[in-house]
Amino acid sequence: MKKTNLLAILLIGTIFNTKAQTKAVMKWFNEPKVWSNEENRISFTVEPNTDFWQITHYGFKRDNGPFYFAEQNGDFKASVKVTGAYTELFHQAGLMIRTDEKNWIKTGIEYVDGVQNVSAVVTREVSDWSVVPRDDSPKSIWITLLRKGDYVQIEYSFDNKDFKMLRLAYFKQGGKVQIGPVAAAPGKKPFNVIFEDFKIESIKDQ
Repeated sequence: MKKTNLLAILLIGTIFNTKAQTKAVMKWFNEPKVWSNEENRISFTVEPNTDFWQITHYGFKRDNGPFYFAEQNGDFKASVKVTGAYTELFHQAGLMIRTDEKNWIKTGIEYVDGVQNVSAVVTREVSDWSVVPRDDSPKSIWITLLRKGDYVQIEYSFDNKDFKMLRLAYFKQGGKVQIGPVAAAPGKKPFNVIFEDFKIESIKDQ
């Protein structure tokens, strides 16, 4: 059943001070047909022929995947747990930070050659892609995305304890950005995905 309530609970606070719980408006970019939003849990069916990509290697532009985001200023750390039923080449789910169609970073799991790959795509006019292949298919992945100054740092874990750095990439400093869960299914098959415990923590240096 589709829910149209666009409010979700985020934890917004600081790294060095106490965290305050508040409500923040969440919005859809390319809203999926089937989705639900329960406390600390967002689930939806990712429809086929959806993707985010700009030009490189494939020569095409895609900007039609489902993206459920909040708007955030300044430095922050975002995190989420992702569980997806990936079955087809390039099924993907994770986090995205975005200013517009030509400036964004997405990171998470991307399904390639029958296994899950920890993936990051950095787009500044054109897209690049980096992966860490897995020899198994973990049930879930935990992702953190730190935006600070002129960079974004991505870390991942399969147990929510041991985090490894995947990527450190340039991202334009200052200004409001969109941040939140993202997914895509570039092929012909849909898939289901669950995002849990999505939160944003504002960072203020002392």
